[in-house]
Amino acid sequence: MKFSQLVEKLNLASSRTLTASVATDPEITGAAPVDEAVSGTISYIEGAKFASHAASTNASALILPLDERLQAECDDRHIAWIAAPDPRLLFAQTIALFYQPFRPTSEIHSSATIHPTAQIGENVYIGPHAVIQPGVKIGSNVCIHPNVVIYPDAEIGSGTVLHANCVIHERTRIGANCVIHSGAAIGSEGFGFVPTATGWVKMEQSGCTVLEDGVEVGCNSTIDRPAVGETRIGQNTKIDNLVQVGHGCQVGKNCAFAAHVGMAGGVKIGNNVILAGQVGIANQATIGDGAIATAKAGIHSDVAPGAIVTGVPAIPHKLFLKAAAVYNRLPEMYQSLKQIQRKLDR
Repeated sequence: MKFSQLVEKLNLASSRTLTASVATDPEITGAAPVDEAVSGTISYIEGAKFASHAASTNASALILPLDERLQAECDDRHIAWIAAPDPRLLFAQTIALFYQPFRPTSEIHSSATIHPTAQIGENVYIGPHAVIQPGVKIGSNVCIHPNVVIYPDAEIGSGTVLHANCVIHERTRIGANCVIHSGAAIGSEGFGFVPTATGWVKMEQSGCTVLEDGVEVGCNSTIDRPAVGETRIGQNTKIDNLVQVGHGCQVGKNCAFAAHVGMAGGVKIGNNVILAGQVGIANQATIGDGAIATAKAGIHSDVAPGAIVTGVPAIPHKLFLKAAAVYNRLPEMYQSLKQIQRKLDR
């Protein structure tokens, strides 16, 4: 499509009038990374770290921050541009104009196994070798890819996509417009064992797991059900690959968890919390609204709302940076102490 047409579509998508320079109104055929862009593609620049790419990119168009210097530089190079307060968000909306994920049309494959008591909504796709067990309820416009297994009495909300080889365990309730990626296990048994003098006694996990609307779960992640009660993931929370959510955890809305995050049982997480890669959280800890844990943080106690924590055990991020600066100087400080000791020994 022409760049001018793209701008019109983005104006509608963003619900506002964007500042733009059409330049020669190039034909745009797709989106690309700014350092790999070729003629006919659009890319974006976000922040000073990537500003230098405006002078070298081969993109025909760029999405820019509200930076007049960058805009003038693009004009000089005859690159069409759009300026927005959040270039990355606008770039995400741009990609959606050129690419939509594969979604099969409504069909129930002949090799799928569906129990007669299962309730299937309208316009549903069920792929080869999927297994849907007794009492399952599936809403309209659901897409169930091959080899998915849904255990008894689970509920799948309208518009949800279950990718190949994921497993939805008994009594799990998944809301509308969720995405469960391949290999994920939702509602699997929590790790519940009681120690005795003769060994471990299994505590049956009779609870359930609930995913509210708009939740996304990455490949090979697991969300366990508890012995009693429920494990709950709040609306619009996004979970990366290889994440473990323990039994009885309560996760708020609009959270984001990167890969390898692990939560022990009974963790409570507020709204808008961000957990970076490999964060680990101990039993029963509470993480307040808006808190951020940086990569590999080990959280053993409660984290206040809005706090940023780092390290093992996790401490306030600014304190960690001060401690790290001292740590880097330890060899120098050690040598200084040795010299002082020598003088005292004389």
